[in-house]
Amino acid sequence: MSGLGLLLVLVFSLLAMFPLRAVESNEMLSDPGLEARARNLSRELRCLVCQNQSIDDSEAPLAHDLRVIVRERLKAGDTDTQVMDFLVARYGEFVLLKPRLSWHTLILWGAPPATVLLGIVLLIVVSRRRRSGLAPETVNLTSAEEDRLAELLRDQP
Repeated sequence: MSGLGLLLVLVFSLLAMFPLRAVESNEMLSDPGLEARARNLSRELRCLVCQNQSIDDSEAPLAHDLRVIVRERLKAGDTDTQVMDFLVARYGEFVLLKPRLSWHTLILWGAPPATVLLGIVLLIVVSRRRRSGLAPETVNLTSAEEDRLAELLRDQP
C-alpha cells in the first residue's frame, strides 16, 4: 500500500473515532446548563426514522423536530423526567433507546438472562450425562455383520 493510501486509512480511522453530531447551531440553547441537559436527553432518545441512532446523532428531519421539542420543554421549566415522560406519552416507549423496566418490557429485559441460564443448565445436563455414562453405548457387531460391512466397504469406489 502506498504512503497516500496509508495516510487515508489513518485519517478515516481517526474520523471514525469521533462521532459526528447532527445538532445544528440554531438549535442550541444559550444557557450552557440547559444545553448540556438537552444533549444528555438527546443521547437517550431514539430517532424514529433511523431507529438505532440517537436523535443527537441523526440528521433526519424528525430527529431535528424531537431535539427542538426537548429544548422547548427544558426552556419551559420541565425536569428531565417530565421531558422523557412527555415524549413517551407522545411517541411510545419505542422513543427510548433504553426502555424502562415495566410489565410490558419484561420479556425484553428478561430474555437475555433467561437464555444464558438455559444455556448453562443445558451444558451442565450434557456434561453430567457424559460423565455418568448415560451416553449411548457402543454396540459390537456380530461376525456376520462385520463381514457384510467389509463387503460393502470394498464395493465403494
